[in-house]
Amino acid sequence: MEKIIPIFFIFIGESLAIYAEIIAAKGISTFFDSFWKMTGLMFIAGVFLIAGYMFGMKYLQNIWIVGAISIASIVVVEPLVTYLIFEELPTRGPMIGLILGVLAIISALFIK
Repeated sequence: MEKIIPIFFIFIGESLAIYAEIIAAKGISTFFDSFWKMTGLMFIAGVFLIAGYMFGMKYLQNIWIVGAISIASIVVVEPLVTYLIFEELPTRGPMIGLILGVLAIISALFIK
């Protein structure tokens, strides 16, 4: 159960950070309005990420595993959030990059 805590915190932190970045990029409202709202959300994301890394070192005792969890959550969440907000599928090049990124994360986690 303790090993799930850092995964949860990192996943939530990365999800909030990616959401803030995508919303800011879309520019839903004026620049400064979006900037300050997303800066607040990014602060909350940072709190989750810092807690996730701290718990990760405490319970997993390997910074490389913690980093791989962080990158894996980005690889999973970023395309999903991007699609949900922009409603746009990736073209061939980005799709190949996404697939290679997923394979890289799997190899980092499972190949010793």
